[in-house]
Amino acid sequence: MRYARTAVLVGFALLFLALGPAVLVLGLLTLTIPRVRAWLRPDRRTVAGWAAAVVAVVALLLLVPGGWLPILAGPGAAVTPAYLGRPAVGDAAGPLPSPTAHVAPALFAGPLGESPRVRSRWYGFDGCRDLAADTRHRLVTLCGGPGGPVLRLLDPTGLRQLASKELPGRDGLPCPGVFFLDDTDHVVVATTDQKLLTIGTADAQGDPDLTTTATVDLSGSLPDEDCVTGLRPDPQGDTWFASHDGRVGVVVDGEPRTVDVGDQLDRPLATSTSAAYVAGSDGLHKVAVLAGRPVVVWNARYDGAAPGAAPVVLPSGSVAVATNRDPRLQITVRRSDTGKVVCRTEVFGDGGSADGGLVATADGRDAVLVTNAQGYGGPLATVLGRTTSGGIARVDVRGGSCVHTWTSDLDAPSGAPAVSPQVGLAYAVTKRHSWWGVDAWYVTALDLRTGRAVWARRVGLGPLRDNHHAAPAVGPDGSLYVPVLGGFLRLHDRS
Repeated sequence: MRYARTAVLVGFALLFLALGPAVLVLGLLTLTIPRVRAWLRPDRRTVAGWAAAVVAVVALLLLVPGGWLPILAGPGAAVTPAYLGRPAVGDAAGPLPSPTAHVAPALFAGPLGESPRVRSRWYGFDGCRDLAADTRHRLVTLCGGPGGPVLRLLDPTGLRQLASKELPGRDGLPCPGVFFLDDTDHVVVATTDQKLLTIGTADAQGDPDLTTTATVDLSGSLPDEDCVTGLRPDPQGDTWFASHDGRVGVVVDGEPRTVDVGDQLDRPLATSTSAAYVAGSDGLHKVAVLAGRPVVVWNARYDGAAPGAAPVVLPSGSVAVATNRDPRLQITVRRSDTGKVVCRTEVFGDGGSADGGLVATADGRDAVLVTNAQGYGGPLATVLGRTTSGGIARVDVRGGSCVHTWTSDLDAPSGAPAVSPQVGLAYAVTKRHSWWGVDAWYVTALDLRTGRAVWARRVGLGPLRDNHHAAPAVGPDGSLYVPVLGGFLRLHDRS
């Protein structure tokens, strides 16, 4: 047969795409047979053809602008389910909290799982993590580019880039880049050259545009090699920031004023009325504005525990924090005025980690969701079908006690879930273990009240669909958006 070898190779490639990496093991075993090796040995023309094809694909990914191509699909579609469960009814989980002043709305009704569609767009390995939507529903995100951080404005339907702005970058700084979008469609972003930039998302005609409208210089308030790790406004509209080397500050009348809390701060901060809460390496700290200047109100040390996720302010005003205390992860709720402990409880098994994130349930109750990121040290921890320890838990404060309401054994390797109390669901990026070595990533919708997995939709195959510490976000149109290693995903109900 003239093209027998070509037919075998094409068939092997199709099996690999359908069944995943396990087919490669079969192929390697076959190559141990001398006659098979001799028959398959390629000539120079074949080697040159394959090399040219690989170079062409790499060049295409490098040269084509971000947002024009889908993320490359991985193998294993035939051995992983595309959809599990049934669509949700969409009952509200409770009374919705009032919108946070001076911040773009973040709580919307998410997808119910009605024949959900998935779209992906390739943006390279830029490490985008957070998303926000302006009043025109356009998406704002901050990514890391080859030359430094890049602020991007994306079309919410096709995920193509509408505008971008390169920001100053300095190598070696331990800051991932932080921003928030306010309720006037302005982005406030911290740059690595110690400035806070206010950037509009539209020009005078409302067309997409990223133009700096104001600048606050932090260089006189921070050490030379310091950088901002937390950034958020309070309900009065004052902008708070925290730095890696322990400064917590607030911008008052355009001027930054700081106080040193004596701790290393590498997690986002939370704010309440004229105050900020920051979780450092040694403890949780409250800083408030008194007589126009920030002062440390209280420090709550971890007492031998390791820091976990960023703090969360609850509807009652108390603040919750997660710490990695031997042998289990611990959720602690403290009074906002004194820092005294209201209650504590342990979640997950021995060795649990809160690096996955802590979020409020936003259903009108003093409650949080926490994910277990134990075992996730990066994308290599989940390749070839592997998973991590896993677990998502809900903790409620009832009658002065921390009640461990439910725990799901779903594996959400990294990144906090998104909540949509309007439909009573939380959305987590999850992964299923596969003996075929297939890396199948899903968006799983959980019932906020019970923790039951309602439905799950496969959003892609392969390491490029790993959200890698990024959190999903629900958009105003009901879509769920997920930053991943290869770019962005959009999941939306059929309509």
